[in-house]
Amino acid sequence: MDEDTIVTLIGVRMAKPGNVFVFRGRTPDCEGCKLNNTCLNLDIGGHYKVVSVRDSPLLECAVHDKGVQAVEVVEAPWTVLLENRMVRMGSTIVYEPVTCNETDCDMFDMCQNPGPVPGNRYKIVNVVGEPEGECAKEYSLKIVEMKK
Repeated sequence: MDEDTIVTLIGVRMAKPGNVFVFRGRTPDCEGCKLNNTCLNLDIGGHYKVVSVRDSPLLECAVHDKGVQAVEVVEAPWTVLLENRMVRMGSTIVYEPVTCNETDCDMFDMCQNPGPVPGNRYKIVNVVGEPEGECAKEYSLKIVEMKK
């Protein structure tokens, strides 16, 4: 197991290698559950990818109708558009989505990515390159992958 790999429990329906999810935290149904330490060991709002499913029995869960399964996950990068002036491979930034209200722009959804939390610090782990298409506001943008 890689040092960046975390063993956790997730719903059986999500427990498939390659599946990517955002951890939303506890629900009221989690109160008093003996599995809390293993289920709730991820960062709220964290973006994770299942790398393997453990060969272990399914466990009952009040939240997941089919139960939970032990899996190994790693933090998955967020793919976002950033203004070119903010992009330096390996740098840590305070994430702010591109300010834009041009909903007809081809890049609007990627610029307004709902995943990363504005104001949180992220490290740029890969500069993917130039986006296809034109920015309606003529911003100079880059596609990057970033992690907490």
